[in-house]
Amino acid sequence: MNLPDTSIRPFRITIPQNSLDDLQDRLARIRWPDQLPGVGEDYGVSLDYLMELVEYWRTTYDWRQHEVQLNEFPQFTTTIDGANVHFLHIRSPEQNALPLILTHGWPGSIVEFLDMIGPLTDPRSHGGDPADAFHLVIPSIPGYGFSGPTRETGWNVRRIAHAWAELMKRLDYDRYGAQGGDWGSAISLDLGGVDHEHVCGIHLNYLHTVPSGDASNLSEEDKGRIAKMEQYRASPAGYMRLQRTRPQTLSYALTDSPVGQLAWIAEKFNEWTDAKCPIGIDRLLTNVMLYWFTGTAGSSARLYYENAISKGRSISCLVPLGVAVFPHDLVLPVRSIAERQYTIVHWTEFDRGGHFAALEAPDLLTGDLRTFFRRFR
Repeated sequence: MNLPDTSIRPFRITIPQNSLDDLQDRLARIRWPDQLPGVGEDYGVSLDYLMELVEYWRTTYDWRQHEVQLNEFPQFTTTIDGANVHFLHIRSPEQNALPLILTHGWPGSIVEFLDMIGPLTDPRSHGGDPADAFHLVIPSIPGYGFSGPTRETGWNVRRIAHAWAELMKRLDYDRYGAQGGDWGSAISLDLGGVDHEHVCGIHLNYLHTVPSGDASNLSEEDKGRIAKMEQYRASPAGYMRLQRTRPQTLSYALTDSPVGQLAWIAEKFNEWTDAKCPIGIDRLLTNVMLYWFTGTAGSSARLYYENAISKGRSISCLVPLGVAVFPHDLVLPVRSIAERQYTIVHWTEFDRGGHFAALEAPDLLTGDLRTFFRRFR
């Protein structure tokens, strides 16, 4: 009988030059659509904005520079439950550092966390307290980037949480924390159920709080948050409807057209961020490149489909929770409702930042992680 391969293999990003040449060729032969006059962003990403972005991508952006930056961090792959899992693993120079797994969402990637790696792993060199150091594990979700595409059905949030538990076990981390936003939030919450014996605490920068019971004693602000969340749940955005019902059909357009892939992601980076915390064009394009080079537009979208059709029993998060609320996120949680559903031990409301907190306000998120996890050291 063949035993499963549990080896951890060193990995380095080396995109072939012919892939870069092909991208350049495609960007030079774009067939642009028309746009109605005076509609701005009402119908989607504006033509003027995207043309400007593509021109920068074609003439100025240097992938090799960012490839070198990504390769500065130790990377590995391993096979878990039949899927290839790519991850960064950065050990702190501090002997007593706490292991922490950071999980991105859609349409993000490991690129989201680059500005936080140094301060989290080596606070001593970044003006912080060495007692706050972390060993970081930053995986690409199965189906995303170099963890994709997935090769079989069933890769939903619960299955990913089990994979993360196995990953941390293979790295010999018996006690660790978890952090996430977007899909990373859902995965981290399930991880707090499936591996609660080893997860000491979970920190989220995105949380759905589903109303239950009497809401008459809530503040007007909290009622507004609930109304926005109910509207969001009742009428999902177009991208969500497509990705959780027809991910395969969508994948043909995005996998064949770099401009289509860029528009699909850039729209969300524009809509879901705080104007006071702009994300650099190079960082946006590097994130898009990970989807483009790996051909994972479709497999990343499949997570929406797999989770929507999942019949799995809901699992309770059994570990303490910390929540960071950024004011320009898609929806904002209500603390009193969250406390009915989870063991909330930490809650911070910030005055800037949006859905991509690790990119928009890495200083705030880093500081909040340090504060939250001090109680578990």
